Amino acid sequence: MSTWANLGLQDSASPLMEQLIFFHDHALLILVMITVLVGYLMFMLFFNNYVNRFLLHGQLIEMIWTILPAIILLFIAFPSLRLLYLLDEINEPSVTLKSIGHQWYWSYEYSDFNNIEFDSYMIPTNELTTDGFRLLDVDNRIVLPMNSQIRILVTAADVIHSWTIPALGVKVDGTPGRLNQTNFFINRPGLFYGQCSEICGANHSFMPIVIESVPTNYFIKWISNNLNS
Repeated sequence: MSTWANLGLQDSASPLMEQLIFFHDHALLILVMITVLVGYLMFMLFFNNYVNRFLLHGQLIEMIWTILPAIILLFIAFPSLRLLYLLDEINEPSVTLKSIGHQWYWSYEYSDFNNIEFDSYMIPTNELTTDGFRLLDVDNRIVLPMNSQIRILVTAADVIHSWTIPALGVKVDGTPGRLNQTNFFINRPGLFYGQCSEICGANHSFMPIVIESVPTNYFIKWISNNLNS
């Protein structure tokens, strides 16, 4: 999760988020190179006295500053398109989770396991434990197995919500009357926090999401306990 001193992206917990971070760094490097080059040219333009009295046209330089930016844009466009198709790819999922956005809480359904379902509310500040995170912890966490392909179906019951987990590189809009889907693969255990990132009303920032990533055998035990209860 993010902390007060975190100036960059969160540490990734999925291969897709790793690719998003790589693309961010790639695009940032290109932007830095362009900024340095343009800054140097402007500095030299303002602080030298060179004048060419006979310069009437410059087809060569105009070709260069037209073609070169187009090539640079290709270096950004091709990795971006590759990543876009990777994010949209749905592999064979091991677990399907359905998330329904309400004002102002989430409800979840594990339709693969006899339709286990529960609501997930933010824990109020006055009920937090000493190790809880204010405005981020919930009373019922999502439990998912690590090293497994997860499919999530997102919709909403009232207004538009957005199911977002930054560490997993997942952001899916929940729209009433529509079922959106995406997939992710959690490659390490831990707690991963997110929030509704759509402007769906006054309290949308009080709709936190918490995923608890556990080994597969622990997940099976959790499912068995919920089925028996």
